[in-house]
Order: sequence, then C-alpha cells, then structure tokens
Amino acid sequence: MTSAIARLNDFGQSPWYDNITRTMVRGGGLATLIDEDGIRGVTSNPTIFDKAIAGGEGYDDQLLELHQQGISAEDAFWALAVDDIGGAADLLRPIYDHYDRGDGFVSIEVSPLLAHDTTATIEQAAAIFKRLGRPNILIKIPATLEGIPAIEETIAAGINVNVTLIFSLVRHAAVIEAYLKGLERFVASGGDPGGVSSVASFFVSRVDTETDQRLADASPLRGRAAVANAKLAYSLFRERFKGDRWDALAKQGAKLQRPLWASTSTKNAAYSPTLYVDSLVGPDTVNTLAPASIDALHQGDANLEADTVAADVDGAHEVMKDLATAGVDFDDVTDTLEREGVDSFAQSYRDLIATLEKRTAEIAA
Repeated sequence: MTSAIARLNDFGQSPWYDNITRTMVRGGGLATLIDEDGIRGVTSNPTIFDKAIAGGEGYDDQLLELHQQGISAEDAFWALAVDDIGGAADLLRPIYDHYDRGDGFVSIEVSPLLAHDTTATIEQAAAIFKRLGRPNILIKIPATLEGIPAIEETIAAGINVNVTLIFSLVRHAAVIEAYLKGLERFVASGGDPGGVSSVASFFVSRVDTETDQRLADASPLRGRAAVANAKLAYSLFRERFKGDRWDALAKQGAKLQRPLWASTSTKNAAYSPTLYVDSLVGPDTVNTLAPASIDALHQGDANLEADTVAADVDGAHEVMKDLATAGVDFDDVTDTLEREGVDSFAQSYRDLIATLEKRTAEIAA
C-alpha cells in the first residue's frame, strides 16, 4: 500500500475511518479503505447515522419492515445501527485476529441521552455488546463525571470501551484510572485482560475552535492550543502506562488504552487540512479520519513524519502557560467543550430519531 494514510501504520499509528453508511459497508467502499489505505477501524456517532439514514440509500426496505412490525423509531435505529456496525465489524475481523485482538474495531455509542446516568449507561453498554455478539466492538461511553464509573464497570465486565468526549488532562487521567481499575477487577474475577480493549478519544480541533474565540485575532497562539493539549495527553499516557502496576497487568496480556485523536478534520480554513494528522503521529495511537481528511491525504497534502506527537513537549507546556498569560482560562475551555459536546450529541440523537420518523412516514405512504 502506497497511500499516505497507510503510512501511518508504519509509524505505529492506526488510522480509523470516522464514518459509516450501509452502502459503504455493503458496496465495497469500506473494503477498499481497508485494502488500499490501511484503515484498521471505524467509528460512528448519531450525527453520522443521521446523515446516512437521511440519504435513504439502503435503509428503506428495512425501515418499512420494522414499521410494519410496530417497532418504534428509536428501536428501529438500534436495529439499523446493529446491522451496519455488525457488517463493518465482520469486514474488520481479519485485522482483529491478525493483530491478536489489538485492532480492527468498530465503535458504537450508547444513547447520548444517558451521558449523566451511570446505571443506565452500564446497562445499555452491556446490552449493545451482547446484541452485536462480536469481540471487535467498542462501546462508546462519554467521559463525563457520571461516565467515569460506568467505564470502570464496563471494563470490569470484560466489555471493550471507546471513551469519548475527552478534552482535559484531568479527565484523561480519570479515564486511565477507570480503565486500570476495571482491568484489575476483571483479572481478579478470573478474566483474560488480553480480550479487553479500550481507546481514550481525545478531541482535538474543537479545542482550537473554542480557544481561538478567546484570543485576539492577531495572537500567535491561535491554532496552537489543540495540538499542545493533545501532546500533553500523549505524555500523560506514556507516564501512566509504565511501572509496577501496569507491568503486572501487561504480563497477563493487558493492552494499552491507546489515545485516539478524535475530531481531527480542520475547522478553520486558514489551517492546513491535515494539521491534526501531521502533528499527532506516534506509536500506540489512533487517528480517526473523517471523509474530508481522507480526501486531503489522498491529494498528498500531508507532511507525515514519525513521532511528531512526542516532539517538543516543553513547547506544549509553554503554549499552555502563554494561554494563561493571555487571559484564557483553559479549564473553562475544556468544561465548555464537554458540556457543549454532550448537548450536541444529544441533539444529534434527537434529530436522528426525528429523521427516522419522517423517513418512515414517507416510505409507509
């Protein structure tokens, strides 16, 4: 494979595709990405499903059948999603097996309406994982205060977790601790930690979007906060996954909770379209690539080099200090982003259900 995307694998980073549609799964699009671009995983969210289902391609027959069975729009969504996610997981299963359960995952999110409900999140995560019945499924759970204990419980039950909506180092540290505690509990109950996987989805571009709004137009700090924050997250990851505690788990086959760079398509046209790809290459990481990023990489716009995420960590600390000097309360930035992220995903979920109701009415008529 000569694709720039495939080169990320050479640097120890797994490229995942941040999109899913039925036509892509069944029509060969995903298979092409796997074969030609080295894509090793797929992520989804309510916004992605909303766009896919609103397009109507490949869903109408099943929607009509579900409607005739008297199934609600929300239950219909889960039926559609399970079929798409399951199909993608089957295509990626050879990668999962080849890399000893270390890659080849597909992510599906618990209902965003449960972001502040620990018990319901735990229950739905288990139900979705059981319903899909495949080992290479990651259940997405948000890193809210209520989500942290749900992450630990889900890992302790031997279920793979993609922790989503991480913006701050403090919350990232809590996510790592939840993973370690969950693994330790799973091992204590007789489980094989080698069969449990997790990624910590650290959101990137939104950090610059929010931070830039708080800076003067001519500030040299514009467009620098997101990469600096992610580099410090990677440094934290390396720091926490070493020492006696981790070694004891690793000897039993436990896998690293890899940082996953999410929201990596550039939102500001003034920045390079691959800024959040070029700057965050490193071993034991994942980068989720939206279609726009895939296109930019195909056009040869990337400047890919090894280990860029570990370069100039001192400079990343300086950026954070300079932001504080400039009057930017970065804790407020990340708190705002988490709150808005939860609200945005919840609204996308409501929009998705409304789309299903509308589309069902149209085809039923």
